[in-house]
Amino acid sequence: MKATLKSLRQTKANPAVSVFVKTHRKHPENEQDPIALKNQLKVVEERLTNEFDKRTAAAVLENIHAKTDELDHNYNLDTLAIFASEEDAVVVRMPLDTEERVIIDDQFATRDLVRDMASTVHYYTVVITREHARLIEAANDRVVQEFDRNDNEQNHMEHIPFPIENTTLYTTSGADRSAASNEDNYLKEFLNRVDKSVQELWGEHKMPLVIVGDARNISFYKEVCDRPENIIATVDNVTDLEDGSAEHIIEGVTEAIEGYRKQLHEEALGEIEKARGNDLVRTDLQDVYQAAFQGAGETLYVRQGYIQPAKIDEAAQTLAIADDATTEGVTDDAVGEIIELVMHNGGNVVFLPKDIMGEDQAIALVTRY
Repeated sequence: MKATLKSLRQTKANPAVSVFVKTHRKHPENEQDPIALKNQLKVVEERLTNEFDKRTAAAVLENIHAKTDELDHNYNLDTLAIFASEEDAVVVRMPLDTEERVIIDDQFATRDLVRDMASTVHYYTVVITREHARLIEAANDRVVQEFDRNDNEQNHMEHIPFPIENTTLYTTSGADRSAASNEDNYLKEFLNRVDKSVQELWGEHKMPLVIVGDARNISFYKEVCDRPENIIATVDNVTDLEDGSAEHIIEGVTEAIEGYRKQLHEEALGEIEKARGNDLVRTDLQDVYQAAFQGAGETLYVRQGYIQPAKIDEAAQTLAIADDATTEGVTDDAVGEIIELVMHNGGNVVFLPKDIMGEDQAIALVTRY
């Protein structure tokens, strides 16, 4: 999703149509989703017809319908986003809540999504038992997907696709079972094979890992894991690991994810102070904007909910704070502009709660030099 948003942020088009539709994950609620989508597409058609010539409007609508007419709403998450131009259309299912709306501009409306994604812990949960392994992708406390053998992402895997059954690496021999080392070796080899599959998928997205199982299996997994440094949490008290729903599993790791988030917040304060000691922190909004524009931003720390109207002059690389967001030439969210600049230039963005970043320091940019 982050790669998709990056590509969309870089796209210039006239028109660039962004459509956001609230959707539902389960039946029968998702029976409402085709109607909600149809209603929003009516708004798109009316606006394109009124604001653009027939050829342009028809081209954009054709691209949208090519991607949405046969859409399977059984796979919906919380929001359906459509980004369309005369050249193409992209449909994204997102585990985020957004306001239903249609936006037509010369750029796609990704700013709010970028904020949401930057403040989200996005991770893989590896669920392991002696005979079974599952992989669930999640964002905060919401399931994105559970990997299935029919997933396109697993079609050409070198290693075993998920879910993985242990059909050979165990023993029914009483003599073997009585030798703890034999039983342990069988289990470690199975978990090693699971990890090879995890690492192959990890290589595409570089997401952190949460390992769920009993204490023994978790210990063995960490022992055979190729990249144990990617494990951000382990949880050994979740029940029904093989047959429980993905939602049940993710509900069981939510507390661990919140603990990880608090750890990130504490580390962030330490990083800011360390950089301040090396004169690598910018906190004045003008200085932050200029450094971000020049590609010097390594990590941007932003207080959650911080929005500041300002007048921006790209040619002069200046930003002047404004009191009235409706004034001509004023950008209603200059902080959003800075966030996009930092991410566009390869930097990171971290959102911190108000009790961490107070009114006196709503934003801080750690620079590369």
